[in-house]
Amino acid sequence: MNFKTPYSRRDKLKRLIWTVVWGVFARPLPKSAGRRWKIFILRIFGAKVAWTANVYSSATIFKPWLLEMKDYACLASGVDCYNAAPITLGAYAVVSQRAFLCAAGHDITDPDHHQTEAPITIEDRAWVCAEAFVGQGVTVGQGAVVCPRAVAVKNVEPWAVVGGNPAKFIKMRRIEELNIRGGECYNLNKLIVQSWHLAA
Repeated sequence: MNFKTPYSRRDKLKRLIWTVVWGVFARPLPKSAGRRWKIFILRIFGAKVAWTANVYSSATIFKPWLLEMKDYACLASGVDCYNAAPITLGAYAVVSQRAFLCAAGHDITDPDHHQTEAPITIEDRAWVCAEAFVGQGVTVGQGAVVCPRAVAVKNVEPWAVVGGNPAKFIKMRRIEELNIRGGECYNLNKLIVQSWHLAA
């Protein structure tokens, strides 16, 4: 086997500096404390993270310069964001505790087992639940749910709920009406659209 690392010395040095800085200045903070401070650190290292986003202190990010998080997106505690290729979280997207976003793998048909990479996209209002796995090249569609400990190795359709290993379709996600504001009933889908416009 003649495996060659895809990472240059410069790349390894950048990652070393990043790991030390995050470990010293962010990881000791309790959970979601110091939210804007952590976003500031991520931005210094090239991440495109909205100021309204939330990255928990114990989240692990492989290459911050390949991370994009839009308004109110969240990487929860213990998330492993292995972004050897770009990873994007849309507005209000949530990746729950100890989930694994893995944007790299290996070519199992190659005798040298070389690394393969492909971007991951978690679209607006999608939810990757606790300890779920999302593989390279996967798009989790708008509003979709990847259930706890599911393994998503193929694209997930918008508003679909998937679970299992490999993840399979369970049902479509339906947003029910909520009875709010003085007893009047409002459709949550309309409120979601309104909130997007407000956030923009």
